Amino acid sequence: MDSLQPIVERLHALVPTAEQVNAILEAVLSRLPPSVSSLASSVPSLSPAGSDYTSPAKLIPGSIFVALVVWPLLRRLARGPGPLDKVLGPEGAGFIAGHLPLVFTPNAWGFHEMVAKKYGGIAKLHGFFRKPMLFVYDPKALYHIFLKDQHTFEESDSFVGTNQPVFGDGLLSTLGEQHRRQRKMLNPVFSIAHMKRMIPTFFDITFQLREIFLEKTANGPTELDMSPLMTSTALEIISQCGLGQKFNTVQVANGADEHEYIKAMKMLLPLGASPFLLMVRTMVMPTLYRLKLSNTRFMRLVVNLVGIPYRRLRLLKQAVDVMHKTSVGIFNAKKKAVADGEDGDQTDFLSILMRENAKASKEDQLPDNEVIAQISTIMFAAMDTTSNALCRILYLLSKNQDAQERLRAEIREAKQRFGDGELSYDQLGSLTYLDAVIRETLRRYSPAAVVTRESNKDAILPLSKPITTTDGAQTQEVYVPKDTMVIISINSINNDPDIWGDDAHEWKPERWLKPLPEEVVEAKIPGVYSHLMTFIGGGRACIGFKFSEMEMKVVLYTLLDGFKFSPGKEIYWNMIGVATPSSQPEMKEFKSDCPLVVSRAD
Repeated sequence: MDSLQPIVERLHALVPTAEQVNAILEAVLSRLPPSVSSLASSVPSLSPAGSDYTSPAKLIPGSIFVALVVWPLLRRLARGPGPLDKVLGPEGAGFIAGHLPLVFTPNAWGFHEMVAKKYGGIAKLHGFFRKPMLFVYDPKALYHIFLKDQHTFEESDSFVGTNQPVFGDGLLSTLGEQHRRQRKMLNPVFSIAHMKRMIPTFFDITFQLREIFLEKTANGPTELDMSPLMTSTALEIISQCGLGQKFNTVQVANGADEHEYIKAMKMLLPLGASPFLLMVRTMVMPTLYRLKLSNTRFMRLVVNLVGIPYRRLRLLKQAVDVMHKTSVGIFNAKKKAVADGEDGDQTDFLSILMRENAKASKEDQLPDNEVIAQISTIMFAAMDTTSNALCRILYLLSKNQDAQERLRAEIREAKQRFGDGELSYDQLGSLTYLDAVIRETLRRYSPAAVVTRESNKDAILPLSKPITTTDGAQTQEVYVPKDTMVIISINSINNDPDIWGDDAHEWKPERWLKPLPEEVVEAKIPGVYSHLMTFIGGGRACIGFKFSEMEMKVVLYTLLDGFKFSPGKEIYWNMIGVATPSSQPEMKEFKSDCPLVVSRAD
């Protein structure tokens, strides 16, 4: 019990006094809908007369419940009129979940398009218990969010607090100076010079994939599921290039056993995509993160207790345990090799990072736990985004045979020029139509449709165009209060007709073979990649976007020469963090598939 005392004290500090509760109840009662007005009457029972609140044993259950649920809820319900009330937005928000079930759901595409078309670059939505939040894609506002005021609009506490117990203190789970220190150490690791040395590994793995395609099409056209094939390829590429580890994931398609670490990695997105865990991420994890409890034994205790009736959470914990155990094993082996001087010629990201970290000054060095955290962070970040983007490209090429034939002709011409083997980084870069196909797909269908930020202080967001407020006035800036969730619509900014033209919603690779419209340049979109927000921008831009781009080029170059792709079953794209394909209108158990008919190309 003594070991829990610091935790109890932190929770107790958040618990309101009886006077605070009574004072706020009057404000709450006047705003509660009749259907939930009974909620207020239950609050006094949390502090019955004569209760002993000095005993840690008696404090734990009540403190946790009041600090994490009741008190934040009461504060939200008592909120008076705010500056965001004048921002227009859609109706239809439920009292408890607000617009969240419409924003974060597999079939959310229509809702996002409606909000963008009806309200323009900024709109007001509601989160849990009708807390105001913003839906933004105005380019000037994005410039401030991602560049000028990026330290004001940080990753949300819910995002960081959820990632921390899964990955540890890695790039996806840190903020502020800690994150900047990690980026400073990792940016050189992902340099073009290092990636050029990895090209042979890319081709070795994609040649294995090609052999599977040759085997499967030996007797004529056949339907192949692209989803596991592209995922396995992406995982093996990042395993070898990122960690210096061979998991032989490509061979799983031929019946080979799958490593437990790869199984665990594949389970993360499906297990994390549930309404219950969305509520936990939004309402509970921010408080745990602020209390510094999201990466402690306390968090494991909570997961163990909640996981008793909730199977999905138990499986998620098991996956995290496997990932951590494997990461520690990889790290210890690398650390010994570096110390013994046996790792000097290894070109994988982890080896480079550990060698550079050992030479860094004391203030710049990353502690062991932060290096370990990068292992699963790098694997996860490079897995679904690239593999699902490849599925999307192959799907689009199957639907657009003229584009597929044009790309195949360019690849075959390159083989005549450079030889029938692997290409260098610069030679791949010379294939202009291949580049155009990838850019257009990442523009029209960004793997991540949205990202979120949260204001850590009051701020002003300027807009590129004036908006009309609820009282009919015109304004070209919006006052954003502290702790406001901002949903950035990547899909909307990448497909804005005012920027990309009337054909913005059409997939046209040829648009990249000529100068882009002046509106694209003038918009000053703050993305790190080709006037797009696909890989976002600023200090939290995707650190491996060049790696992802190169992987897509190598896979397409290897496959399109010898194989023709035709449509199979109808494919539906699900917005579950990353746009994920499924042959079913409603994705069952979050199992992705992307069946296409594959045959030998003439």
